[in-house]
Amino acid sequence: CVWFMSLFALARGAEQAAAAVPTLHLIGDSTMANKPKDLPNPETGWGQALPRWLKPEAVRVENCAVNGRSTKSFIDEGRWAKVLAALKPGDYVIVQFAHNDEKEANQKRYAAPRGAYQDNLRRFVREARAHRATPILATPVARRKWSEAGELVETHGEYPAALREVAEQEKVPLLELNRLTMELERAHGVEGSKRLHLHYPGGVFARWPEAVKDDTHFSEYGADRVAALAVQEFLRLQLPPAQWVR
Repeated sequence: CVWFMSLFALARGAEQAAAAVPTLHLIGDSTMANKPKDLPNPETGWGQALPRWLKPEAVRVENCAVNGRSTKSFIDEGRWAKVLAALKPGDYVIVQFAHNDEKEANQKRYAAPRGAYQDNLRRFVREARAHRATPILATPVARRKWSEAGELVETHGEYPAALREVAEQEKVPLLELNRLTMELERAHGVEGSKRLHLHYPGGVFARWPEAVKDDTHFSEYGADRVAALAVQEFLRLQLPPAQWVR
């Protein structure tokens, strides 16, 4: 009986310790989302790469980002409601959208930068706080788009500035991933930056019988570099998540 009670106490202690560990919830689009690894697949979301930079005993990462989603569709499909239901006091939520909000031809996704996009960001912030969780906003990661003159082109229009405005107005920590990933692309150069993304000849991976040239999504290497930049921002801003870094 004593042996059984000791086991019960140990199990209960482990449960309480697990409950005390905060969860870092990630919401965003395909640049952040988990990618299937059942077959060889270099495509990796930066949120998928983030846990390797963090102490597993200090935080649990829940990557809720989904391919093709915008602030609008993430809410409309009930995905944000599921995240809210899972939030507990002391948790954190990183929000990174824009790649799909800017698709004006798709009304299921489109959210005007200084309209629905900002309104949705404010909703994420305020509802996370209502659940006693801490929201963190992240500007959208850069695409690999070079001009003929060899200059990196910003493809997100007004969205990064619109997000920065919300972060300032709502006094939310801001991960400046847009500027940092643009610097990352420039540092690798026109040809070298292909390594950050998905540039492979046909047949190297079974999923791509023909050559692939994707300048939006990340390779494992690229995702790891972007995750490192997010961690760098934790440290620069002296956020509590800095304590989770390996």
